[in-house]
Amino acid sequence: MKPEISVVIPTFRRPDRIPLVVASVLAQQNITANVEIIILDNDPAASAKDVVIAINKITPRWPVVYGHEPAAGVANARNAALGLAQGKYIAFLDDDETATDTWLHDLLEVQRETNADIVFGPVQGRLEQDAPHQEYIEASFSRYGPDRSGLIEEFFGCGNSLFHRENFFTENQVFNPATNEIGGEDCELFARVEDDGGTFAWAANAWVYEEVPPTRASLRYNLIKAFAFGQGPTQTAWQRRRWLEVLYWMGIGAAQAVIYGALCGPLWLLKTSNRADICDRAAQGLGKLFWFRGFEPKFYGTSGL
Repeated sequence: MKPEISVVIPTFRRPDRIPLVVASVLAQQNITANVEIIILDNDPAASAKDVVIAINKITPRWPVVYGHEPAAGVANARNAALGLAQGKYIAFLDDDETATDTWLHDLLEVQRETNADIVFGPVQGRLEQDAPHQEYIEASFSRYGPDRSGLIEEFFGCGNSLFHRENFFTENQVFNPATNEIGGEDCELFARVEDDGGTFAWAANAWVYEEVPPTRASLRYNLIKAFAFGQGPTQTAWQRRRWLEVLYWMGIGAAQAVIYGALCGPLWLLKTSNRADICDRAAQGLGKLFWFRGFEPKFYGTSGL
């Protein structure tokens, strides 16, 4: 029988994470619909294939489908996964996330109550190992929203989201391949959905945990990520050809860079508890100001090979 729900998990060279995220999906409660789990392997060497084969040997509750997109890139992986997915609803998890046991039910419940095109849920970042500035780093990998579920006007990232496929997400390249190495493919898509009259909702109880490995637990990595995050509003305004918004966000960015940048040095010398957060705001400000091509940090695709 054709699945009603497809849980999509793109992965890139993290085969050890696949059993953990799949187990969290297989443990979902209060789900009576047909579900499929799609592991979309974006490693040219197909490093996740043997892991998926091993999972299927134990006859899991729902089928675990293996897909391979050898052309590395975050948009390529998501597009290939959507090409395989048969469900009316598409739930996205990242390979470094694990779902709480009512995650999928909570996303679906909010979608049915609101009829939203995309539903987002909260994310709690957790370091795999203790590191300096731990509270700041875990917060930078976390996502919070309203205390109550319901329709919202803003959008978030793709990890921990549910797409209702009825009105959108049917073309061959839903995510823009130009974002393969720099990310932001989700925000660009969601901005288009918003412009086309799409709606968003928030599922306050649909929690997932994002495990932060040591390679991403440095201050340097997170400040670069903050710079890339800061680029988002200005880039989205430019994509929409809203020139006054571009100038607005660049002005905001300049103010943030100057004010918070001036505070970074003294706070660092004083070793205040909020010094990493202040430097993060300065980095976001610089991102809003230097948003154009050539300044985007590369986190994905061929840069990871």
